[in-house]
Amino acid sequence: MTAILKQLEDFFGWLSSIVWGPFLLIPLLLGTGIILSIRLGFLQFHKLWPALNLGILKRRDHGAFGGDVSQFQALTTALAATVGVGNIVGVAGAIMLGGPGALFWMWVTGLLGMASKYSEAFLGVRFRTKDAAGEISGGPQYYLERGIKGGFGKFLALSFAILAVLASFGIGNMTQGNAITENIQNTFGIQPWIVGIVLTVVAFAVLVGGIKSIGRVTAALVPFMIVVYILAAIFILAVNASQIPSAIGLIFTEAFTGHAAFGGAAGSAFMLALRYGVARGIFSNESGMGSAAIAAAAAKTTHPVRQGLVSMTQTFIDTIVVVTFTGLVLVTTGVWEDPKASQATLTAEAFSHGLPGTWGHAIVTISIALFAFSTVLGWAYYGERCTERLFGRKGVMPYRVIFSLMVYVGCTVPLAVVWNFSDLMNGLMALPNLVGLIILSGLIARETKHYLKNDPTLSASKEEIDAFMEGHPGGIDTYESTGK
Repeated sequence: MTAILKQLEDFFGWLSSIVWGPFLLIPLLLGTGIILSIRLGFLQFHKLWPALNLGILKRRDHGAFGGDVSQFQALTTALAATVGVGNIVGVAGAIMLGGPGALFWMWVTGLLGMASKYSEAFLGVRFRTKDAAGEISGGPQYYLERGIKGGFGKFLALSFAILAVLASFGIGNMTQGNAITENIQNTFGIQPWIVGIVLTVVAFAVLVGGIKSIGRVTAALVPFMIVVYILAAIFILAVNASQIPSAIGLIFTEAFTGHAAFGGAAGSAFMLALRYGVARGIFSNESGMGSAAIAAAAAKTTHPVRQGLVSMTQTFIDTIVVVTFTGLVLVTTGVWEDPKASQATLTAEAFSHGLPGTWGHAIVTISIALFAFSTVLGWAYYGERCTERLFGRKGVMPYRVIFSLMVYVGCTVPLAVVWNFSDLMNGLMALPNLVGLIILSGLIARETKHYLKNDPTLSASKEEIDAFMEGHPGGIDTYESTGK
């Protein structure tokens, strides 16, 4: 069995290296982000504050209707799915394998990815519909088919749905349980089977309630866990303040020269920094993958542009805030250069260097548990909606049961192979979505510019929006009543 798992690990790793190589996904991801950023007038920069104000401070779009959860709950559900192991273990892995320069490429992926995240969330709301139970369904599994007419659009939509269901068991399930178990056992000595049972039962209890139950849990959990983690990181950076300038210099210089922790030639190290920076960046913020559009589609909103902008802040919070704090802690403490370190526990080691006693390990372990469990909830919803697209409403409950049971598997079985499988599935599910975003970029830009021309501060009432949207595609009546 060990030999078979090793062969699978090598096979998935080989395929992943092709998908995430310099000739396929990396240029497609960065290229899509650049195209959308240009066509949208770099709205990720000049509309960031209005978006943060609407999504985090106001928390709901007054006069909105048609969704299952508030904008804030949709945002926290998407954040729950993204602020997870990728922000702690994924960053550690990127820096160990690609050097500090990988963090720079994570930033680039995040900044360009904000335009991709906006676009896919916009389309998710723009083309959303209702399932047989009256619940909102939306995301690439719908907008690729409805926005791109003909067989090609349907092919992209179905490809995304199938790959997203498979990916949900990797990135959104077993890798999360694996990381929780390893850290809890290392810090508190609790056996994996105990952790597995607890997580499986709690996950199923929440998932049975659907998106409304998930939204309530994530709205309470996500802000708390992010604040606690960042406050601990700020304390460590304050203690190591003298190391911050050199750490930042290292990040920028080695983004182009390369310096992997395990050595290697400069050219190959540069490619490692680029590859792992982009791959782990996408693993962390999921921009371009299309997954967050599924949560965005469930939001109560007065217009797709508004929810698109709110969803865009998810990538900013995930990558520019949380990932940055993790990366700086890893580099300033110097633990990333330890050849004996484990990706799963490296960040805990870094925090233990900066916090008194055993606080570092405890905080990171608890953060991983909360981050990873919230990711399980978010991805369960993504997989559920794609299952509904493929098999109808009858497939939802079986999916929830199987998904919950696989949490136990992830907690109790050594699954190094799953990390390579997750990287591969992430890349493959992003491909149809990225192709679709490029094809639909004209529609996205055209309708976005019309809306923002009339409501630049995102403060228009529903009546005002209905007035300036009259006669234009993408208005609330159009996408809510027909899904087209």
